[in-house]
Amino acid sequence: MQNSKSFLALDVGTKRIGVATARADVRIASPLTTLEHGADILEQIVKLANDHEVDTIVVGLPRGLNGQTTEQTKLVERFAAQLKNASGKTIVLQDEALTSVKAEIELAARKAQTGYNKSDVDALAATYILEDYLNEHQV
Repeated sequence: MQNSKSFLALDVGTKRIGVATARADVRIASPLTTLEHGADILEQIVKLANDHEVDTIVVGLPRGLNGQTTEQTKLVERFAAQLKNASGKTIVLQDEALTSVKAEIELAARKAQTGYNKSDVDALAATYILEDYLNEHQV
């Protein structure tokens, strides 16, 4: 059993879910994978959480440009509730404002010659969501 809390972060989209991980003692988030939505998506996330001995799952919460609730906000809130029931883990919602845009800019700068794909963006966006959560909370 490890001594430090571990976290999983999710950037939930309609087709894919970017996943990142971090330990509280190190406080450095890193991309883990990108999952394709499917009938077993909750089971896949629960397995990742258990494999990485995660205490808390941080779910990025999208909002409109003025902070308003959107259809995607509602979708993610429902998904987070389903994940809590499936996993029994602590689920927290973290504002994900502009994390995908930031990820696209960074990947474009890093991979100007080779390009990148949307799954790279999703996993890196999850990393930014987790970094924001760790920076805002004493965990």
